[in-house]
Amino acid sequence: MSVTSTAETAPADEAPPTASTAPPPDRPDAEPAEAPERAPISRLWSYARHHLRLLLIGGALSFLGGIAGLIQPLIAMEIIDALAADASLREPLILLAAVVVLGGVLSALGPYLMQIAGQNVVLSVRRNLIGTLVRLKVAEVDRLRPGDLVSRLTSDTNLLRTVASTTVIGGVTDSFMLLGGIALMAWLDLVLFGATSAMVALVAVTLAFIMPRIRRATVDSQKALGDMGSLLERVFTAFRTVKASGAEEYELDRLGAAAATARDKGVRASLWEGLAGVAAFMPVNIAFLMVLGIGGGRVASGAMDVGTLIGFLLLLFYLMGPVGGLSASLAQLQTGLAAVKRIEDVAGLDAEEPANGTAPEIGEGPARVAFRDVAFRYAEDLPYVHHGVTFEADGKGLTALVGPSGAGKTTVFSLIERFYPATGGSVSVDGRDVESWPLAALRGMIGYVEQDAPVLHGTLRENLVMAAPEATDAEVEGIVELARLRELVDRLPEGLDSPIGYRGMTISGGERQRVAIARALLRRPRLLLLDEATSQLDAANEAALKQVMLDAAERTNVLVVAHRLSTVTSADQIVVLDAGLVRAVGSHAELVETDELYRDLAASQLLTAER
Repeated sequence: MSVTSTAETAPADEAPPTASTAPPPDRPDAEPAEAPERAPISRLWSYARHHLRLLLIGGALSFLGGIAGLIQPLIAMEIIDALAADASLREPLILLAAVVVLGGVLSALGPYLMQIAGQNVVLSVRRNLIGTLVRLKVAEVDRLRPGDLVSRLTSDTNLLRTVASTTVIGGVTDSFMLLGGIALMAWLDLVLFGATSAMVALVAVTLAFIMPRIRRATVDSQKALGDMGSLLERVFTAFRTVKASGAEEYELDRLGAAAATARDKGVRASLWEGLAGVAAFMPVNIAFLMVLGIGGGRVASGAMDVGTLIGFLLLLFYLMGPVGGLSASLAQLQTGLAAVKRIEDVAGLDAEEPANGTAPEIGEGPARVAFRDVAFRYAEDLPYVHHGVTFEADGKGLTALVGPSGAGKTTVFSLIERFYPATGGSVSVDGRDVESWPLAALRGMIGYVEQDAPVLHGTLRENLVMAAPEATDAEVEGIVELARLRELVDRLPEGLDSPIGYRGMTISGGERQRVAIARALLRRPRLLLLDEATSQLDAANEAALKQVMLDAAERTNVLVVAHRLSTVTSADQIVVLDAGLVRAVGSHAELVETDELYRDLAASQLLTAER
């Protein structure tokens, strides 16, 4: 294993060294940046057009059901005329009954088909959104709130379902019904039509004023729900800490305030929606009274017959449905456009490229790692973590990264995994800059054990094979023995297929760490990154897993962030980091002799960690 190191000073135009290697602090108010302004209707169309056939069939059936409703007042006029002429009512009554039944069937089947289409639209949007969320770059996730993202995936897509199905098609159908009804009114009596038209114009003007406010209120309401979800997610993420700190009341107050804000925003949205309903129905009711008064006078004067008045009133009464439906559709459309905007904000986040579906070429043998004058900071407004870091880990063997807290050790792994791009310099694997590697190929050759060794909700087997789903039962059993998990497997009621709880809370910290190590080893990596991989193990298990680590170093390149002297002394080379610089590289014996910082670490921090 060849070694080079430098300890260059930071360029003059860079920020001074910093002791912080942590990602940017959690920002409770962080949320996806607003997507560039675009036509929400066109985006809504892009969601719905793949299911257009089903939507059109459902819309056509609903339209025919509406036509059947429009015909009913005309048939009623025939019945009234037949009564006046003492003619037979058999045929018009049979026709009316048939039209009523047919209209009911069509009006039920059409919305059902549109709801199916709406669910299909939501499925497509959710799949796309899930793909974006899972592939988000680590830097994006660091600044966002998971609770709000989940709200966009669930609540906002549910709002989209109604709009993509019944709202658009239903609104178009109601518009045609309204136009058809108005045309029939004009045909029946122009005087009464004039009175009705004035009310229709009043409805249109009022709704044009109200609809944009519904949209803005809905955006605020959905954001408030996302804020509340983020706070609740925060509590569950540190549930034991909250209880141990006696902070339940504090968190309840915050959640209560968030829930009250969500209620207030929801009430505001409901107020505008209620006003839209009133604005739609009140003029129609006034028009009904006006038609009844004016029409009654015209009937009394002989200017029109009673059958025409009744037919006109029935049409007006029937059109209350399309007017109300159109008003509701417009209100729901504003709600849906608000949901589209929030979904688009997420879709516009910075995500990693998806795999192309073919197995990546990851090579064979130990992977070589080289840092060349690497500078890095997590954001432009944050200080630098690395200031010209240079070292190599060439071929198989064990390289230990040591240094005081905040020296930038864990950040080295983040740059190798391409969780973040280097701000300056280059990070290469096998002589190729990590930025030029296909991401699936780069990460396919790496086994990585994080500092807190997370495990996921699910079974023990699912956690082990997550990085190597093609692993055979024999390989899984072998890794269980290698990572000293046999006692855990035997203790669990269903062995490898036993659930281990949310974040693995049913097993110990040391067991979680061993599961994470086993998961990394199961994929047979060319490069193994271990971030304080033995920090939660007892002496016996630490010794066993240190041997596993040394055995792995015989076959592959192993980099470990180490705080325990037993790990450090076994390393082929030790890289000493301090304030974002490599200050020394060598063996344990060499560094004890030549580097004061390492000597102090070995005498205090590393030795203390051993006790």
